[in-house]
Amino acid sequence: MDFGASSRRKFLGYFSGVGLSSTLLPGLIWSKMLDSQTHEVTLAMIRDASALSGLDLTDDQAEALVEGVNRNLQGYTELREYKLENGVAPPIHFSTIVPGMQIDMVERPFRVSSFSDLKRPENLEDVAFWPVAKLAQLVKSKEVSSVELTEMYLDRLKRYNPKFNNTVTFLDDLALSEAQKADEEIRRGFYRGPLHGLPWGAKDILAVRDYPTTWGSNAFKDQRFDYEATVVTLLREAGAVLIAKLTTGELASGDRWFGGRTRNPWNSNSGSSGSSAGPASATVAGCVAFAIGTETSGSILSPSVACGASGLRPTYGRVSRFGAMTLRWTGDRLGPICRTVEDCALVFKAIAKPDEKDQSVLDIPFNWDKDLD
Repeated sequence: MDFGASSRRKFLGYFSGVGLSSTLLPGLIWSKMLDSQTHEVTLAMIRDASALSGLDLTDDQAEALVEGVNRNLQGYTELREYKLENGVAPPIHFSTIVPGMQIDMVERPFRVSSFSDLKRPENLEDVAFWPVAKLAQLVKSKEVSSVELTEMYLDRLKRYNPKFNNTVTFLDDLALSEAQKADEEIRRGFYRGPLHGLPWGAKDILAVRDYPTTWGSNAFKDQRFDYEATVVTLLREAGAVLIAKLTTGELASGDRWFGGRTRNPWNSNSGSSGSSAGPASATVAGCVAFAIGTETSGSILSPSVACGASGLRPTYGRVSRFGAMTLRWTGDRLGPICRTVEDCALVFKAIAKPDEKDQSVLDIPFNWDKDLD
């Protein structure tokens, strides 16, 4: 046990419960513990302190204080040793749904843009800035394979990372394995949807099993988890191909991390803003088809504005935060950073699902109609 302010407050709290907080006794006992550097109160300490404070305690009262104080000390010493993981949610769940609120639970046709007769360009990098809907059509029609797209985007990430500093970890082996699986499924006629085979990047506060999740901090640069974030799982189920962990400001704040500062593709002398710095920078630079960012207070909106991306900060309770670093339980949100609004809708459709791990997430349909004005 240490003797800091937190420990002293808890120590004094016990005496409030027994009606002695207004006397000199608690402070005198605390001083004696400091002098002796002990983690235990003795009967002699109680007797000396009670005499100095002018209290006349019976033997039974003094012995009861010794037992009670030491039990209290032991209790919060044990509590301090308990390892509370960052992702352990509080027992009370916050909801934005208030009594009487009307929720539209009707699921309508999901209408997105369609493109006919899209052909593979002579130079594949010409599609680097294409929207998700167009890339999806290329992959679905087999004009371009997922492996080809993955290799192209990985190459661009590595080529431009020295300039933009937007990538923490390249996931080549994982990416190519997922891309090969996507191509095989599409060849067999099993098409998962518009994200199938499309390469994407994750903000590096999202856990990916067996790979580093650094939270942008040198203190956690070797941190690994044996589980993955729900959004990573859902995007894999949608057929998307994870190719990189993209930078976040240290502990999800700003655009500076242990590897330097993430740069704005429009002006490399300027930062990309944060804390979803890497997702915005990489998406706007045409280094991924789309990315996932997180927001507590502007961390999707700010870099999207700075870099010229389309970022969606979802309503609280729409996307599971399981596997993401927690900043504020009633404020954290995960959402897509893309090149168009419709791209955000396509990605959001895949990740806006309950998972039984984040109790704040509601099972509400997401309806999108490209023709809605």
